[in-house]
Amino acid sequence: MPAPLLIADVPWLLYRSYFALPKSIVGTTGQPVNALLGTVNAILTFYDDVDDVVACMGAEQADYRVQLYPPYHAHRDPMPPELRAQWEQAPALLQSLGWTYATSEDLEADDVMFSYAQVEEERGGTALLLTGDRDLYGAVTEQVAVAELLKGGAHGEIGPNEVRERYGVEPEQVADFIALRGDPSDGLPGAPGIGAKTAAELLREHGTLEALLSAAGADASDEDTDAAAVTASKLMRPRIAAALRENAELLRKFKQIATLQQIDVEPPGKRGTDLAGGARMADGLGMSRLARRLEAMQDAG
Repeated sequence: MPAPLLIADVPWLLYRSYFALPKSIVGTTGQPVNALLGTVNAILTFYDDVDDVVACMGAEQADYRVQLYPPYHAHRDPMPPELRAQWEQAPALLQSLGWTYATSEDLEADDVMFSYAQVEEERGGTALLLTGDRDLYGAVTEQVAVAELLKGGAHGEIGPNEVRERYGVEPEQVADFIALRGDPSDGLPGAPGIGAKTAAELLREHGTLEALLSAAGADASDEDTDAAAVTASKLMRPRIAAALRENAELLRKFKQIATLQQIDVEPPGKRGTDLAGGARMADGLGMSRLARRLEAMQDAG
């Protein structure tokens, strides 16, 4: 089978690198380039193992998600100016390496990544999603895995079995799971009093959020809700049923927010990595160590 397509979450890589690497790593202007350096180096760890790279960015938050739930992402601190400058330089650097750069003005990077993964799977290929965003566990299939960066430049893969082990649900239930359990990184509180273990147990028994809400009596008349809650299942204790009924519409909104959106994208043509082009761009930014690494990789053939 051909090597997988690597689909990289550039915003996550930039943030991760900015806070992990010293700000003393600066370029020709004296401004930090640590986020750029860490992002490229992380992608390069897959150089020998993937067929091509799609580097994805997008809106910081999709408007429709904020409209559904205004606190979505509202707790996040503003982007530091030193990171913003590197954020704006990232597309040119990534494209100089010959990688496909993809973004969306309306949707987020994880939606763009999901879309490329779907297209790659539809044409019979495999894909690795390089991200720390667990929303993308919902994109995992037998042909699509989440790549996990490990110590020492190694990496692992999170496939369907690993999603089941970590969350206790199937990949296609991830959006339902996030709606119930919540997602602190996105500002979603989930259902009151329902943690990860209970959320997984409820979904294993009922399958979907909608079926679970129905079992809790969310759509029943007032006089029927107590009976519905008590008889629904062994897990549907009165407290849980009440929390689900009282927050049913909000939980439906949380699932909408957590559901990855597919947009129209073209499969990337096989281009590989332009090591020489990347080295020239890195030199121009004052990233001499990265430039020398790229040149050495080119020389090694």
